[in-house]
Amino acid sequence: MTAFRLAHLSDPHLAPPPARFRAGDLVSKRLLSRLAWRRKHRRHSRAVLDALTADIAARGPDHIAITGDLVNFATPEEFDAARIWLEGLGDPADVTVSPGNHDALVARGAPASFAPWARWLGDGPPGFPHLRVRGPVAIVNLSSAVPTPAHSARGRLGAAQIEAAAGLLREAQGLYRIVLIHHPPVPGLVSPRKSLVDAEALGAVMAQAGAELVLHGHAHEGSLAVLRAAVGSTPVLGVPSASSTARATHRAARWQEIAVTRDGEGFRAEVTARGVTADLRCETLGRYHLG
Repeated sequence: MTAFRLAHLSDPHLAPPPARFRAGDLVSKRLLSRLAWRRKHRRHSRAVLDALTADIAARGPDHIAITGDLVNFATPEEFDAARIWLEGLGDPADVTVSPGNHDALVARGAPASFAPWARWLGDGPPGFPHLRVRGPVAIVNLSSAVPTPAHSARGRLGAAQIEAAAGLLREAQGLYRIVLIHHPPVPGLVSPRKSLVDAEALGAVMAQAGAELVLHGHAHEGSLAVLRAAVGSTPVLGVPSASSTARATHRAARWQEIAVTRDGEGFRAEVTARGVTADLRCETLGRYHLG
């Protein structure tokens, strides 16, 4: 049986286009982020990102999932530039974006509800969560992206979104349910100031309603964790930044392909990790099965 292949990448941190300062920027988190970008921008390379997305295109997955932090300061100029980048990846029906904390850095002057990316967020009306059914896969798209005070990068879903997500997970029973979220929903992968504040509530819901896989970003590292339930468990996969120039194995730019195949009454999923080398080639780093 032909597998449904989903490509997962995260945290591209597209370099910001020139933008004017707005009223309030000098006393907002944007100023701190701009100062930080001056120190950190060398950690991200458009050439690396282009090599990675070209590799994805060459392998022709059925769907692409991006788990947040497309931009850095959440300015309208950045959102427009990221929209153009998304258009180059593929049809919005074939690409799903789960926003990150940098995409919601501040409320002032940022596009409401990530409006320029609406076609890549889901198939229905605005608001999270979204459910996208593609072949045997049900993508439950969450948003943990909320404005936060200075020196905080925490995420929050909120009770209403978690309750709605539980309903979508139950609705999609019988399909291979993949939850997209920017912040990792398991402890220990990021510091407390970068954590998901209602991770425990989400974990409880997923333990009851069920899910086959969680994909996240935010940590800028490759990771495999598990959300445990009374019966079974849910794998939780993270990837490094898709534009990372770091050479450490766990931080080098990487994407992963999840190939989902029906297997009797259940599913089989194989993960292939692909990484960008120093000379901007892409190679397979490893393969493993989930379940």
